[in-house]
Amino acid sequence: MEIKHLKNILIVSFGFLLLFTAYGGLQAIQSSLNPEKGLGVASLGVIYGCLILSSLFLPPILINKFGCKWTIVISMCCYITYSIGNFKPNWYSLIITSAILGFGAGPLWASKCTYLTTSGIRYAKQAGKENMDIVNQYFGLFFLIYQSSGIWGNLISSLVLKQNTHKVSSDNMSYSYCGANSCPAFMADLSNITTPASGVPDTMRYTLMGIYTGSGLIAILLVVFCLDQIDLSEEQKEDNGNPTFCNSLLGTIQQLRDIRQWLLIPLTMFSGFQQGFLASEYTKAYVTCALGIHFVGYVMICFGAINSIFSMVFGKISQYTGRIGLFMLAAAISASCIIVLLLWSPNPKQLPVFFIISALWSISDAICQTLLNGFYGVLFDDHKAAAFANYRLWESLGYVIAFAYSNLLCVSIKLYIVLSVLLVGMTLYLVVESLECRKQKTGAQDKHIIRMKESMSVLHTTD
Repeated sequence: MEIKHLKNILIVSFGFLLLFTAYGGLQAIQSSLNPEKGLGVASLGVIYGCLILSSLFLPPILINKFGCKWTIVISMCCYITYSIGNFKPNWYSLIITSAILGFGAGPLWASKCTYLTTSGIRYAKQAGKENMDIVNQYFGLFFLIYQSSGIWGNLISSLVLKQNTHKVSSDNMSYSYCGANSCPAFMADLSNITTPASGVPDTMRYTLMGIYTGSGLIAILLVVFCLDQIDLSEEQKEDNGNPTFCNSLLGTIQQLRDIRQWLLIPLTMFSGFQQGFLASEYTKAYVTCALGIHFVGYVMICFGAINSIFSMVFGKISQYTGRIGLFMLAAAISASCIIVLLLWSPNPKQLPVFFIISALWSISDAICQTLLNGFYGVLFDDHKAAAFANYRLWESLGYVIAFAYSNLLCVSIKLYIVLSVLLVGMTLYLVVESLECRKQKTGAQDKHIIRMKESMSVLHTTD
């Protein structure tokens, strides 16, 4: 990688690392930090609901008006408001800051993806390499650094709050309603959950929110002073003039005119379903139910560490293995984990299994996140902003649906839903690969015919 390109990729990656160390850690404990009348869970629902709306129209407007760099900066400021809102949370402050974060999230991810993809394609042209190979390497490096935020965010919250929790145990505790058998009606009866002894003291809350807010501020300063602006005039072929709310919304919707975008929706939504299940159901119905909530942080640290490492690994080796084989591997791992979770009865005596499942699922997620982002960037090269807006929209819809039925369905039914989305998503993804293969063959044949005609024309002129 050229030094300039590598420097910019590292700045973006570490900026996201610092930002999501704060947001990721805060999201993981939100339901425990603000349990009054479900305020914490409600705030998460507002975030992903607003993210869907913002993905429809905001990314093209902000990216075209301010460029990728300053769109990232503006969006990061939206994330900081959420940490500030948690200093003195109430239904007004937290819901409002949740909405601000949600509206900033769509442009943040779209501008990041556009920046990485554009940088990768430009460097690939300079180096004479395949666009997909370089883009996958860039996304692999990004996710290597970014995914480690799951380690630091959970570690910070655990260290700050650990002295305020206690273990409520019962020797007669039955684990028969843990795992796939867990249903909302039974979760209220669990007696082995670690909960705050008397809420979170203000001093601990202020300390934690101060650390998270400071981490976000450092992320903003890093991007402002160290990241180079990137000119998108050559790549953004679909953007003519200054986009308005209406034509930006229309541009995002018009992306759906591409049949390939429709075919990728189920796989994109699966990413949200899978992560939503892991964050809400696996941690609650398996880890918390059998081990206690104090183990959730450690399990999620395992997930973040493995995800970080393998994001870089798969981004690098994809140029040798091809993306189809890796996507099939990810599907096989996810399907295997789902089947195990359906059949397994979690028990504290099986401690390593909790971490093994988390590690395997993180490998699958590393493949999907890295290669699917790269696939979007190369597949929709002429409409990157609209394409990545759609990516965040459909992935977020997967999150919202997963959170919406969280308190309504048993875990076994949720697992069957995730498995169904996976199978449909992979089937339609293979259809997209088939269409691209035919397109490339047709293009190669057309080029060959043109060369033959040119050669014959030259021979005829010579004669």
